[in-house]
Formats: sequence, structure tokens, C-alpha cells
Amino acid sequence: MASHGKDSVKRDPNVGIKIASAIPKRRQQLLKWNGWGYKDSGFDYELSTGLLSFAGDRYPIGGSVSLPHFKDYVIKTLNVDLSRKNVGVPLPQTYPEPVPCGEFLAKLQQHGIDFTQNGEDRLVRSHGQALHDIHALRTGQIKRIPDTVVFPLSHEQVVQVVQAATENDVVVIPYGGGTSVSGSASCPENEQRSIALLDTSQMNRMLWIDKENLVACFESGIIGQDLERELRKLGFTMGHEPDSFEFSSLGGWVATRASGMKKNLYGNIEDIVVKVKMVTAKGVLERSVAVPRISCGPDFNHIIMGSEGTLGVVTEVLVKIRPLPEVKKYGSLVFPNFGSGVRCLREVAKQRLQPASIRLIDNEQFVFGQALKPAGGVLSSLSSALQRAYITGVKGMDMEKIAIVTLVFEGTAKDVKIHEQKIFAIAAKHGGFSAGSTNGEKGYILTFVIAYIRDLALEYNVVAESFETSVAWDRCETLCTNVKKRISKECAKYNIKHYLVSCRVTQSYDAGACVYFYFGFNHTGFPDPVIIYETIENHARDEILSSGGSISHHHGVGKIRARWYPKTVSEVGVSLYRATKQELDPKNIFAVGNFLPELQTGHHGEQHQDGSEQGNLVSKL
Repeated sequence: MASHGKDSVKRDPNVGIKIASAIPKRRQQLLKWNGWGYKDSGFDYELSTGLLSFAGDRYPIGGSVSLPHFKDYVIKTLNVDLSRKNVGVPLPQTYPEPVPCGEFLAKLQQHGIDFTQNGEDRLVRSHGQALHDIHALRTGQIKRIPDTVVFPLSHEQVVQVVQAATENDVVVIPYGGGTSVSGSASCPENEQRSIALLDTSQMNRMLWIDKENLVACFESGIIGQDLERELRKLGFTMGHEPDSFEFSSLGGWVATRASGMKKNLYGNIEDIVVKVKMVTAKGVLERSVAVPRISCGPDFNHIIMGSEGTLGVVTEVLVKIRPLPEVKKYGSLVFPNFGSGVRCLREVAKQRLQPASIRLIDNEQFVFGQALKPAGGVLSSLSSALQRAYITGVKGMDMEKIAIVTLVFEGTAKDVKIHEQKIFAIAAKHGGFSAGSTNGEKGYILTFVIAYIRDLALEYNVVAESFETSVAWDRCETLCTNVKKRISKECAKYNIKHYLVSCRVTQSYDAGACVYFYFGFNHTGFPDPVIIYETIENHARDEILSSGGSISHHHGVGKIRARWYPKTVSEVGVSLYRATKQELDPKNIFAVGNFLPELQTGHHGEQHQDGSEQGNLVSKL
């Protein structure tokens, strides 16, 4: 396997050149600063017409398409008062003064490294996409923002930034796409040292590509959609498509051990990565050779993967690539209930017949998806009526119990056809039948749009979020049932009457599956709704663990799940992590505070004792 890409660069002269990213350096010019996604995209309810629409033309659902069914759905399910809209606070006009770090900034200037202390640029990078983050932004309650945003252009400049930070006791927080939902990107509130947020977005080159060995080397800051676009120009794909694909970065995928919707065909990030380069406070950690596998003691790639910004900065990543598939085909299946769908997915996995993507949604999510159907003509309504009649009359299924599987096949036309036939045969044994490719494509694409729903919900007194786990097959259905019951029980304690909880199986393995839960409730009349939500979710996660599930499948630990980390890895595991942290970061420069709250501020085992805080942003205005 080639260790460089000189021959490939000659064949492809654009390789190694900084690309024009889909996401600009000043993110807030294109993206929402206090919500998910593009500023020109999103759901909007018009009170005068009573219609919900999705603005923009970036998604198939867009172009101001009217969604007439959604109004009735949210009123019935969540008792939403659509006449009362909450508008979030605007961008502040003034910001907290940066904590001084003159020597550090002088070093950056000496090395020609770009940085800013502009308050707006600091604020928009002070958080991820967890419910807590977005609610705090919308209500003006962010308590700590970075003091400096640094924009290195290369691995070498990252080395210089980390060295300067180490010498001057400045905290470094690596920042990629800012899509974390675990609190891992947020600044520790009580950190008194100056915080430098290291934005990798300007490190977005494909450094080289080796077409013979099917590997390519990228800088870590490249955004998913940019990476895939550049590979596709050359006839290749990496195949990694997490839900945050449009905005998350390659370095972020590595740092959180990410998983994509097509992992069955292309693998999770740990299966795709060949070699990683990470800058630590003690130097650069990387393997010297780029080979498909090596038996050479513990694999240090796996110390880097999942480290969540606590050990260093990922700068360059060598990944596997594949030729673009000849055919991409969508499909869908209908099952009489969720349990039948789970058993079908189990059989598919047992025979190792998973297509690129196979996902099962419960009835609650099916109903939710139906509410997002655009307005149609007579033909559309007739088709829906005929389909319903077939499901209930011919197949004898209950529309209030059915579950849906969406499928994505990739490969040659011949292989896809054979694969599809095998999947359909297994589905039939479990009472399922094909519902066509159109439904499958809509279900797959809806994944990229559904994140916008949470921001709409916040405007109408609904807090909502998703959380995931992995679980063994024999406990999958029971875990789903137990978690739903636990959430219902906790809602009853708070007298929450209008809520939604649903789940889906998103990834499948030989030994088990990943399950996503979606939970939201109408918080009208409740103080501190985010605290209530987080309390209920914590109980749900306790239920997940007692039912045999994990604290996370691919979102990582961050700060939100840190309380379960010691139990998950054992006390020996915690000691091993602490020892690794002490060795690679003895001054706790990477004090983002994930995994162990004790490492959020100061040096190891130290908390600043003066009791002072920077204060929340509102008090500084």
C-alpha cells in the first residue's frame, strides 16, 4: 500500500488543493447559529392558512411544499397551540471579554496562523447540537464561550498551536462540524484559563489518493458532503453517511467512533480508517506504515478513535475507498408489527444478507412520517387509499400496529436484483411484503430533514431529542418495550400528558443492533423543560442499561453520558484512561471535560477554587 500519493497526484492535478467547501468559514452566513442546518431550509407554520411548509430547495421535500397533515398530527398528539409561537433571542450585540492570553496570541502571529476573537464567531462555535445547547442559545443562557477561535491550515500549524497552548497553559478544544449531541463540544463552564477553540474547517484537502490500493488521505476538517463530492469526481466513494453527513467532519467521525447509514456495505468509521495522525501535547501520535492490518501490540488508532477531543487533535486520516456502485436502488417492506420486523432483521443479519442500509421504524414513527406527506392530487389520495385497503383488507394488518423497513441496495444490477429477492423471501417468512421503492427512498431521505423538526418544536413549547444504544438481538424488542414504558411512567410523575416516544432499528450486526429513540413532550406550564427532559432521558438510559443496552452506539460519551462511563469501562478502564490522559496531556490542555467531569478544568485532579465564573451571556450584555 503506497505511503504517499505522488503518482496519483500526477494523474489528478486537483488533489492536494484546498477545496471550496459547502460550509463557509463564517458558518453563520449559511447555517443557523441557534439551530440545525441551513438558514434557508426548515419547517414553517403559517397561522393564516393553517398550513405547514418546508422552505428551500436543498431537499426533495423542499421548495415550500405544503404539508397539510402535520397540523392535525401535532394538535392530536402533542396538544400544540399553533397560535402561540416562541421566537428565540437574536444574536447578541456584545459578548464577554476574552480571557487574556497575550503570549499565546503572539505565538500564533509569529507562525502566521489565522485567529479571531470576534464575539459572534466565538459564540457560534461554543456548542454542539444537543437539546441543552440549542435551548440555551434560544434563551440566551450560554455560560461559557471560547476566548479565541484559531484556524490552522495544516498539520504543521496544528503542531504549532498545541505547542504554544502547552507553553502558555491555554485550553485547546478541537472543533469540526459542531454536530455533537453529547455535549462534547461545549466549553466547561468553570474553566478560568483562556480557551482556544481549534477550528479544523480550513484543513479540508484530499492530500492524495491511491487508486490501485483504494485508499485516500484527507485532512481532518473536511465536511462529509465535501469529501464525498471530491471522491465522486474521481469515480469513488467512502460510503460513510451518518445522519449529520452534510455538516459533520471526518475528524469528528474519528473522534466519536461514528457510524453511517450504509455501514453494512462500507463499515463503521473504525472499519474504514487505515491510519490516523493526532497532535498531542507530547508530540504526534501515528503509525509509521499504511498497511491493511498490523499485529504490533495495542492498536493506537483505537486510542485516537473515540477520544472526543480529550487527548489531542486529529489532523490527517487515511481511509479506504470503493469504486462507485453501478446501481443504487431503494426499497421498503411492511410488517404486521414491530416484533415481526425485528425478527426479520435478525434473520437477515444471521445470513449476512444486509443491504447497504436496512432500517426498521415502529408504528409511531410510521404515523409521524405519514404526517409529513406533501399535499397531493386525486391520484395521490387514491393511491394512498388503495395501499391502505391492501394492507388492511388483503393482508389483514392493523394500521395502528404495522412497522416499516426501508432498504438501500448498492452494487451491480444483477447482484442487487438477487439480493432484493433474498431479502423479500426472508420478509415473507415473517409476515412482511414489499411496499415499493418510492416509500423506501422517501424514508431514507427523510433522515436528513427530520433534524429540522426539533427546531420547529421548540417554537411551539415542545422539547424533543433523540438518543441511541446498541443491544444484543435477543434483548432488542424487550429493550424497546421497556424504555417506552419507563418514559411513560416518568411522564406520569410530572403529569406530562402530551408526549411522543418512538424507536427505530438503524444498524444491524451479527450479534445485535443499534436502536434510536425519539422523545418529546409539550412543556406548556412546566418550568425548566430541558431539565425535566434530561431527567426523564436519564431514567430511560438507566432502563436501557438494565435491559442490556449500551450508553451509546455512535454519539459518544461527551458530558451528557459521563455519569455512566465508569460503570461501562470498569474502574480499571477508568484508571487506564486517566493514565493515557496523563501521559499524552500532562497539563490537561485538552480540558474539554468529556468522560470524567474531574478533568474539565485546571490540571489533573484540580478544580479552580476561587468560585468565580464567567457568568452567563445575558448578564454580560
